[in-house]
Amino acid sequence: APQRAALESLSVATLASQLRKRGYDGFFVDGVRPTRPELKLVGVARTLRFLPLREDLAPERGGGMNAQKRAVESVRPGEVLVVDARREADAGTLGDILALRALRRGAAGIVTDGGLRDSAAVAALDIPVYRGSVHPAVLGRRHIPWDTDTPIACGNALVRPGDVLVGDADGVVVLPPRLLPELIADAREQELQEEFITERVAAGAGVEGLYPLGPDWHAEYERWRARRRRSGERSKEAAQ
Repeated sequence: APQRAALESLSVATLASQLRKRGYDGFFVDGVRPTRPELKLVGVARTLRFLPLREDLAPERGGGMNAQKRAVESVRPGEVLVVDARREADAGTLGDILALRALRRGAAGIVTDGGLRDSAAVAALDIPVYRGSVHPAVLGRRHIPWDTDTPIACGNALVRPGDVLVGDADGVVVLPPRLLPELIADAREQELQEEFITERVAAGAGVEGLYPLGPDWHAEYERWRARRRRSGERSKEAAQ
């Protein structure tokens, strides 16, 4: 719960910067956009993989309680359903009824690098959904739901069950669970520095030596940070 709250307060852009500083470039879900940019996505990956349509195999794998419906019916609270649709834009991968079912089961969100059907109805739901495209065709036009809970590719990112996903208006990033403590700590510090920098730029300061924070500004930043901390402590005491 503390990690979830911390991640909800951090921007995807900051987390992306922290991954880049560590030399990690393969953790971005390329090409997906949110139906509800104002909603923050934080959750643990539950994966679903679609394979290309093969008409002889479609009856065996595509009908009834196929992998897609099993994934939706088994998603747990706090999980994000992540769909590998090979970035195929010309068919839907999910619509409003299954999105609603995922919401009712407590899903934290849905990410698909394929198409979204019933897009206006999905956008009206109180759940963050990221999609690669909007398309009215059913998934059987291009896909067969194949399996769940395996490593997948979504928007060029390798996603394993149990990975942590964070999304906002900028997009979605995948976070390895073992890196969460250091990513959160460093991202918080980065956002604090950027708040200080923003205040100084708003007051007329130039960016040279200030952004990123250079040695000439460190002393003033530390004083500003100490004042912020004292102010926060006083606010907590007043609330008690």
